[in-house]
Amino acid sequence: MTSPPSKNIWIRRQQCPCGDWKCYVTYEGDSEETSSITSQLVKNDSAGSEAMVSPYVGMVFKSDDDAFEYYGNFARKNGFSIRKERSRLSPQLGIYKRDFVCYRSGFAPVKKKPTGEHHRDRKSVRCGCDAKMYLSKEVVDGVSQWFVVQFSNVHNHELLEDDQVRLLPAYRKIHEADQERILLLSKAGFPIHRIVKVLELEKGIQGGQLPFLERDVRNFVQNRKKVVQENDALLTEKRENDTLELLEACKGTKEADEDFVYDFTVDENDKVEHIAWSYGDSVHAYTMYGDAVYFDTSYQSITYGVLFGAWLGIDNHGRTIFFGCVLLQDETPRSFSWALQTFVRFMRGRCPQTILTDLDPGLRDAISSELPGTKHVISIWNILPKVSSWFSVSLGSRCAEFKSEFDVLYRVESTEDFELQWNQMISMFGLTTDKHIALLYSFRASWALSYMKGYFLACTATTTYSKSVDAFLKGVFSAQTCLRSFFEQVGISANFQNQHELVLAMQYAVSEMSNGSYLVRHFKEIDGERLVIWIPEEEQIHCSCKEFESSGLLCRHSLRVFVAKNYFQLPDKYYLNRWRKESSLDFYDDHIARTSDDEWFQDYHCLTETLFTESSITKERADYVRRELTTQLTRILNEVRNMPECEGVAMDLTFSPTG
Repeated sequence: MTSPPSKNIWIRRQQCPCGDWKCYVTYEGDSEETSSITSQLVKNDSAGSEAMVSPYVGMVFKSDDDAFEYYGNFARKNGFSIRKERSRLSPQLGIYKRDFVCYRSGFAPVKKKPTGEHHRDRKSVRCGCDAKMYLSKEVVDGVSQWFVVQFSNVHNHELLEDDQVRLLPAYRKIHEADQERILLLSKAGFPIHRIVKVLELEKGIQGGQLPFLERDVRNFVQNRKKVVQENDALLTEKRENDTLELLEACKGTKEADEDFVYDFTVDENDKVEHIAWSYGDSVHAYTMYGDAVYFDTSYQSITYGVLFGAWLGIDNHGRTIFFGCVLLQDETPRSFSWALQTFVRFMRGRCPQTILTDLDPGLRDAISSELPGTKHVISIWNILPKVSSWFSVSLGSRCAEFKSEFDVLYRVESTEDFELQWNQMISMFGLTTDKHIALLYSFRASWALSYMKGYFLACTATTTYSKSVDAFLKGVFSAQTCLRSFFEQVGISANFQNQHELVLAMQYAVSEMSNGSYLVRHFKEIDGERLVIWIPEEEQIHCSCKEFESSGLLCRHSLRVFVAKNYFQLPDKYYLNRWRKESSLDFYDDHIARTSDDEWFQDYHCLTETLFTESSITKERADYVRRELTTQLTRILNEVRNMPECEGVAMDLTFSPTG
């Protein structure tokens, strides 16, 4: 063993690419001694790090952790392991003394056995070995240094060979990558001995050569399961408590506002399962703007393990409005069905004309079951991100070309052309048996434009509305607070410009045909020509692009024909009430609107507005409503006149506008 040098020696450690540690020396002493020590370290390193400089009294380390690591490496090279023993503390220096000892130092404490209990006797490895390294901290020029003050490498037991020392508990480490692999195999149902065998095969080593034992793997899996179970128990308790608090908040809100509505379900253990709620103002807004509903299910709580769903709409100013929300424990068709049933009940039985959602087979099945008369639409902006993730690997460099072809296919006008070009596309890219392609095709009636013409969307499928929804929901979830904060997050707005189509209309040329219809084409032929049919005696206009039927706003093609016909004012039927600026959710005085006596009047007002809006679309509708409404109103009026004129307190039907 090398005699200790007469001066301070600093050891800087650096790990080689192979994983071994090398020591670099900074030494304060004469050149001859420096050369001697350096030569020894280089010699030791060239021998494959089979030897190290033995610790000695006066050896200096930057920290006690560096000292423990160095002593541990020395111990492993010499056939034993070490452990931390005692430490001493002072108010000025903190921990200023450290004792590191051989793993067989001292003796096992004698355990008293309670009468009648059987304990398994385990033989202790401790045998009173006196090998040790003691350190003391000193502050030199304001810098802490740790000095070796005692060192002994005298053992009273046999030192182990390298193939044995690696099996000591101190050196049996399961690295993070191996931990992840073990947990994955355990979750897949592999028994412990099979997990060990798989790891040996993957690493290409012989049996028994892993840096840990089978029992280490077993203990690791058991301990991890225990930790997961404990965490799950705490998380379950938090979920239950917070859900009950939310339920109590709903009850309190209902007591303060009788128009507030909520509902919930419980599971077989009588625990709250799903919960949904909505506000009186939201229900009232739905009577005006509930024709097109966006059901967003993009947010899921990791903490609570629940899916958050929000029913949203668009008002006459293009702003996102809140209709209601739901928390679901899972994403099964059964859960979605309950959510949809509850929402329709909240909205007094009125189903939307159109509902927009994400691409989800379970949600599609629920909509088909609970809203059979509602058109299910999936915005292309919910599909495009999935296209990139689904096909980027399988198509590689051709993915961009595929996305371009997919975009063209999305915009095809006729269903016949769609079906033909779809088959050509999947054949060209070799995607005939791809499961994602099959999923997209099964949803084609909900996203391809050729299948959605004529269905009312109220601009909810546009990028403008999508960004408005994103901003609205990000505002809701920006603060990590309870879900009650959602109640206060309905004030976000998005601007909607109605003049845009009129400006674009002037870029189109119009040609009148012999049958009185018109062909409208952009002067640069950027998009295809449109057929516009004008019926002057009924002041009705129809365009092949179906924009009015979709959004409730006249398209540039129809507006171009109106300009050509010298119309200075559009017919009233093309100003839907939902887009009129005078439409307001604050039409009634708050006090009057919240009284049960006047609730029927609100319903009647909204119902008649909706009826006249719907009937003005075609002459057939208008004739039917005029005929049936006259008959039914006459019948009701006669029945009312036959009722007693005085029965209790008369109702006050005078309304004062707000503002």
